[in-house]
Amino acid sequence: MTAVAEQIGNWLEQFTKQEPAEPWLQRLRESAFARFAELGFPTTHDEEWRFTNVAPIARTQFVGQAVGQAPGLPGQIAVADLPETDRAHLGRYAPQNAFVALNTAFLRDIAFARVARGKVMEQPVEINHVVSRQAGGLPHVHPRTLIVVESGAQCTIVESYKGDGPYFTNGVTEIVVGDGAVVDHYKVQRESAEAFHIATMQVALGRSANFTTHNISLGGALVRNDIGVTLSEGAEATVKGLYLVNGTQHVDNHTVIDHAKPHGTSHELYKGILDGHSSAVFNGRIIVRKDAQKTDSKQTNKNLVLSDDAVIDTKPELQIFADDVRCTHGATIGQLDAESLFYLQSRGIGKAQARSLLTQAFAQDIIDRIKIPELKGQLAKVLSEKFHERSND
Repeated sequence: MTAVAEQIGNWLEQFTKQEPAEPWLQRLRESAFARFAELGFPTTHDEEWRFTNVAPIARTQFVGQAVGQAPGLPGQIAVADLPETDRAHLGRYAPQNAFVALNTAFLRDIAFARVARGKVMEQPVEINHVVSRQAGGLPHVHPRTLIVVESGAQCTIVESYKGDGPYFTNGVTEIVVGDGAVVDHYKVQRESAEAFHIATMQVALGRSANFTTHNISLGGALVRNDIGVTLSEGAEATVKGLYLVNGTQHVDNHTVIDHAKPHGTSHELYKGILDGHSSAVFNGRIIVRKDAQKTDSKQTNKNLVLSDDAVIDTKPELQIFADDVRCTHGATIGQLDAESLFYLQSRGIGKAQARSLLTQAFAQDIIDRIKIPELKGQLAKVLSEKFHERSND
């Protein structure tokens, strides 16, 4: 209890250093910090965190720093300037766990965009979070994003996270997708190998809405991604992810796809590549509510383990409370195919290069599904460089 009180005390000191906000925002902050103090940081005794130990975050004394945002859309605004009609969205969708509460307690700036009814945005909404080194301590940053896409609108969203040196990113993204709207979302996490990255994204889909997301995790020492999507009647969600870990990196992907209404469709594919002494977690839960008849849902997790010391814990789950549904799930853990290696080597390709080519092909399946040519090219280049480096080891 003393250790817990000490952890909360450190954050209370940071919390009280904030400048006072408008009454509505101050109440929101104070309520959130009270929630955080009540919950404390999760431990490995909590089922949802059984394979991810956040003690390194809990015992570190961080100092505050603003998140830098590169030019792009939407502009970052002060939370106090958020239109009154949109304030109700804050905290309405993201689950009030300890990290979301901590993010809300430090609300100051927000990346916000509203896409008007029926509007088709030709250019992506770009949200670039960049953290730089800070003298005098380790920074903690709490980026908050709110995207409201009105009925019939279409847009593409790209979130990117980069940084230099050790720090703690604790992000929350809430996306509201109106009836019949179409959203194509990408998150690319390429943070420092010394950084902690905890992120929650919660998406609410209106009737017949279509939402696709690609979650790419390439950096960070300790990474946790929580993604939740709630589907209304006739909605469709496609959730894809790729995680590459090496050295002593750890990445944890938790997803919840909630079919709340009938005639919903969801497709989920996560692929992971593990090397060195790295570790990863995939926990994917599909919930089909009692009234969500005619649901069609498929979930797949595939992992390629390149080292005897790498560890993957995968747990696909189905919670079905309706009887007229079609749901499947599955997970695989394997190594590179020996026959494919032999075939490439028989064609004069060296063993190291053959392993690199097969590994890149495993990841390329996700990259090929990216619809933004520039982003697709950048990630293909990053993967090529990573696997080329490995083939030269």
